[in-house]
Amino acid sequence: MKVFIVTAAALVVARPACAQTIALKPLAEARLRYEHVDQDGLPQEKADALTVRARAGLTASSGALSASIVGQGTLAIVDHYYDGLNGAPTRPIVADPENVALYIAQLQYKTKAVALTAGRQKIVLDDERFVGNVAFRDNAQTFDAVRAELTPVKGLKLDVAYAWSVRSIWGVQGTRARQQAVSGDNILANLSYTTPIGTMTGFAYLVNQDEAAVQAYRLSSQTYGVRLAGAKALSKAAKLSYQLSYARQSDYHRNPNDYSADYWLANATLDVKGWKLNGGYEVLGADNGRPFTSFQTPLGTNFKFQGWADKFLTTPANGVRDLYVGGGYGWKKWGRLSAITLTASWHRFDSDRLDQHYGNEVDLLATAKVKKTALSVRYAHYDARALATDTNKVWLQADWAI
Repeated sequence: MKVFIVTAAALVVARPACAQTIALKPLAEARLRYEHVDQDGLPQEKADALTVRARAGLTASSGALSASIVGQGTLAIVDHYYDGLNGAPTRPIVADPENVALYIAQLQYKTKAVALTAGRQKIVLDDERFVGNVAFRDNAQTFDAVRAELTPVKGLKLDVAYAWSVRSIWGVQGTRARQQAVSGDNILANLSYTTPIGTMTGFAYLVNQDEAAVQAYRLSSQTYGVRLAGAKALSKAAKLSYQLSYARQSDYHRNPNDYSADYWLANATLDVKGWKLNGGYEVLGADNGRPFTSFQTPLGTNFKFQGWADKFLTTPANGVRDLYVGGGYGWKKWGRLSAITLTASWHRFDSDRLDQHYGNEVDLLATAKVKKTALSVRYAHYDARALATDTNKVWLQADWAI
């Protein structure tokens, strides 16, 4: 409520003394999604969720100053699933609970060299492995924060944010281990510089999950690392993109666990005349095998990584190593469809310690656009070995925005 009042007041003060014109830009978007889950090991192994998510808002801007307010609501049309808060926990979870909430409420000052943002906002850093918006879920993650993005010289950028509350995907009904918001003094710092071989980034993420009610102390951590992301044209028709990243994480603030764990990523993608080939290896390390002493990413968009079956949203106590390969093809237009892509990927998951083979996963995705509507069909199959159970998931989704 405090964020809403401050940002609403900003709409009034946005007009400077010289009475510049205030430009108004509306926002409206909607999503319709069907998700089916078939998961072994539960009394009711199948779940079906048909949800609709709508957002509407307004941005008022005058010169370098702007204020934005966006509200959102999620409705379950078919609710034969466990949403993490309501429904029968005997069914598989689909993490899209019904919700009506304030999504964005921010004031921003932005020039070429400086961007200052205060209020409820999206924060997306690099590939979202450590800090992201979790946009795939209906109730995406936002932050009550102040953020400064400084570009003093070309190619150099400093991005620092202080977030006192993380607004979770669980919405207004969130409680206990799945709270609506988790308080804490989170510091997110990112310093990047563009070099001839790519963008080199040093980062420091101090995550303070200061909520005893959800036992979130154990997710408080300090992470320091470096990342290189670049691309090189091999010919007029071919391009190679690559990422290399390393980080070290340890306990922070009131976390009762004394631990340290490493993170590694090596990834490469080759684009040739519409074809795309991808491969990589990602490691979220483990310390001593006790719960929550492995490398965790509580603020990341974890759905994007380690398979869409969501078996590794929380890193297992023995860590996880993900070896993956994938490929796809895309073309610009076919009939009324545009921006068409077909992709497939395969993952092999192993533990970081004790040499356990967790399982394998296959993910398939088809996307296309029809004017302002984005369509997608997604499938995930997890073949369990030493962790979790066999799981199949299917998504049919349509996103529309003005």
